[in-house]
Amino acid sequence: MTHFITLHDMLAQQASASTAMMSPGGVPLSYGGLNGLVAHTLSSLNAMGIGRGDRVAIVLPNCPEMATAFVAVASACTAAPLNMAYRADEFEFYLSDLKAKALIVAVGSETPALAVAAKLGVAVIALKALPEQGAGQFELVSAQQGQAALPGPAQPDDVALILHTSGTTSRPKIVPLTHRNVCASARHISHTLQLTPTDRELHVMPLFHIHGLIAGVLAPMAVGSMVFCTPGFNALKFFAWMKECKPTWYTAVPTMHQTILARAGNNMDVIEANPLRFIRSSSSSMPPQVIAELERVFKTPLIESYGMTEAAHQMASSPLPPGKRIPGSVGMAAGPEVAIMSESGQLLPADEVGEIVIRGENVTPGYENNDKANAEAFTHGWFRTGDQGTMTADGYLTLTGRLKEIINRGGEKISPREVDEVLMDHPAVAQVVTFGMPHDKLGEEVAAAVVLREGHTATDREIREFVATKLADFKVPRKILIMDEIPKGATGKLQRIGLAQKLGLTS
Repeated sequence: MTHFITLHDMLAQQASASTAMMSPGGVPLSYGGLNGLVAHTLSSLNAMGIGRGDRVAIVLPNCPEMATAFVAVASACTAAPLNMAYRADEFEFYLSDLKAKALIVAVGSETPALAVAAKLGVAVIALKALPEQGAGQFELVSAQQGQAALPGPAQPDDVALILHTSGTTSRPKIVPLTHRNVCASARHISHTLQLTPTDRELHVMPLFHIHGLIAGVLAPMAVGSMVFCTPGFNALKFFAWMKECKPTWYTAVPTMHQTILARAGNNMDVIEANPLRFIRSSSSSMPPQVIAELERVFKTPLIESYGMTEAAHQMASSPLPPGKRIPGSVGMAAGPEVAIMSESGQLLPADEVGEIVIRGENVTPGYENNDKANAEAFTHGWFRTGDQGTMTADGYLTLTGRLKEIINRGGEKISPREVDEVLMDHPAVAQVVTFGMPHDKLGEEVAAAVVLREGHTATDREIREFVATKLADFKVPRKILIMDEIPKGATGKLQRIGLAQKLGLTS
């Protein structure tokens, strides 16, 4: 693979007749067609007075046009994909915070972002999909005209993508990622997964999130392979899409994998007719029991990787066979350098617990307009992830928890992941998230939200007694909530921070 440091260079290197983008029941879009779209979008935006460094918010549903608009807009200016599900107040926060110069929405869209854009004086650009010309083909329509201050294709150190961190405890922070950052990450991921032009990815992740954008769109495009872009995750349609796409891989978050697994039994014919080369999981930790079950059902390795927005996604990953995969470990450094640091800033030896720190080409240059956050996050040339973990002498990384998620029960520090893994061993438990809830004397107490397997029953008392046989008393959840569904964040992740409040568990 040749080295590229801008998205438009990356695409220009691919075989123009190969398929870049496909959608359910759609017409294939070639890399030649995608390169034409990028060039056309660049000249359209420049003619509207939008150029390098200008921020353009994109509010589209999960669809091929969202994926191609991200790449095409980022090649001309700075793309800021936003979640379609936001309410007006949220759009107002994000569009103001981003200082968006324009907003792209689908023709006929009724998103509340439109009224917010009018209020803030943000130009609106309509995106008209042209599916008959290929999945993801579109044109931009706007009455706006102007002179771009910096016209022409984006440069390596221009910001390609802006995302906000999911601010569970504080105001969301702006993470700018340059072309150099996202291209490095795309190269790292395609290298880790040994992607080739013959691979076909079934894309089910949200396209306003780092995982779906970088691992789902850019990594396959870095080697000229195909992205089969669906309208987003849908367990009822997953196997029909699999049959149509004939994928070699897909990437998802653990909650999605568990839902797919629940339906796999009735779709073994599809699984057997479409053998996957591997399955990838990221964004939160996967219970070892689920990894074993997925590998058994799909007869393929599950590659767990560890990423975050500030690293343009991937930081570590378990290797493909014949490399060693260790259940419970997120593998080895797979892009940036990774180390473990003490509270005093010393790098720690193997097997010592400390904060996971990274440095490298895919790491953001720093949060925007946030000196305090940057002073806290960057130390001695390393970026602090906020995750706690250990690393073996041969470089295998294990997360022991988010520093902010560690439950502090009267001075006893408890890793919610450890409790999760024990709860998952209970035969009636299908899904779990352990979290801290306020306690007037101890500060925090252990709680867990549990979803039971279909056809199984268990009481909270039975589950607690089961955990008590395997963990020290102070780690046993004092409260177990049996639920039909655990509340998730916008990207499908189970969020520990703020869950007690969301479920009304206040002291």
